[in-house]
Amino acid sequence: MSGSISWRLVMLSVATALGVAACGSEETPTEPLGGTTPALAAVATYTAVDLGTLGGNNSTAFAINSTGQVVGYSVTAAGEGHAFLWSKGVMTDLGTLGGNFSRAFGIDSVGRVVGGAATAGSQGNTHAFLWTKGVMKDLGTLGGTFSEADAINASGQVVGYSTTVQGHFHAFLWQNGVMKDLGTLGGGYSWAHGISPLGDIVGESKTAGGRIHAFLWSNGKMTDLGTLGGNKSQAFGINRDGRIVGASTKVGGVVHAFLRKNGVMTDMGTLPGATTSAAFGLNPAGEVVGTSGSRAFIWVQGTKKDLGTLGGSVAQAFAINRLHQVVGESTTLSGSGHATLWKPN
Repeated sequence: MSGSISWRLVMLSVATALGVAACGSEETPTEPLGGTTPALAAVATYTAVDLGTLGGNNSTAFAINSTGQVVGYSVTAAGEGHAFLWSKGVMTDLGTLGGNFSRAFGIDSVGRVVGGAATAGSQGNTHAFLWTKGVMKDLGTLGGTFSEADAINASGQVVGYSTTVQGHFHAFLWQNGVMKDLGTLGGGYSWAHGISPLGDIVGESKTAGGRIHAFLWSNGKMTDLGTLGGNKSQAFGINRDGRIVGASTKVGGVVHAFLRKNGVMTDMGTLPGATTSAAFGLNPAGEVVGTSGSRAFIWVQGTKKDLGTLGGSVAQAFAINRLHQVVGESTTLSGSGHATLWKPN
């Protein structure tokens, strides 16, 4: 796969290079689901569509909204990595904050995009951004030099992580122009990956005992979600019903996708022949997407389906919208990783 995504999974060791999608739901709490029924989605076949690149060899799609707009990262013809917005067959370069690099990880239903971008100058740093109608806004930091935004909900609340004055990485919530430090589970590190339409936030944090655990932040309180029996877990997405997906080590260290519902974390298993899995996104209907071994999957009502590839041997799925459309990355016949849209037939 392209080097644009392997850095995203920072704590869990999965057999293939995996990335982390920005998993915040773009739907409002009362928006109708539309599309096919969940039962039909479980048996539907999917077609993989190559979204192309910004002129370079590689691209990755990290999020999709309810209207089918897709955001991600692509190498340009000049060899730089830039955030993109794909809409109605056209991939648009979103630019940077003055530097030579940007990535887009989240998009809401009206097309507001969040991510991270390099700032200007020889000592340019990566800052979280909010892109709206052609304008990229720097969201600042928690006092340090680095920040990145991973998800946005329909209320315009943005989550991600940033360095503090002390140099620690902490999860943040940005709203109404103010970036708030969400704290940690007792250790020196936290990272927010997803936010629900109601403002509940998920991610991972170091505990006082030095382990990395998934968390749920709600009403000002960060709760440790535990693991599947191992030492590490990460939560990547949460929907409006409070269902949470992520990945956790089991006893022995193998990594499996999990679904947490009604306070219970359930092992989602793997695709046949695979030993590892991770769940990165879910939609309001509770359909889940992720990666198992080297293959992208969709999970509906207990059934996992291999989504296929663009002709290559590796694929990763990072997000799904209410129309059951899935985005991620797949290798092509030539071996390049391209942003991919899987459409139900």
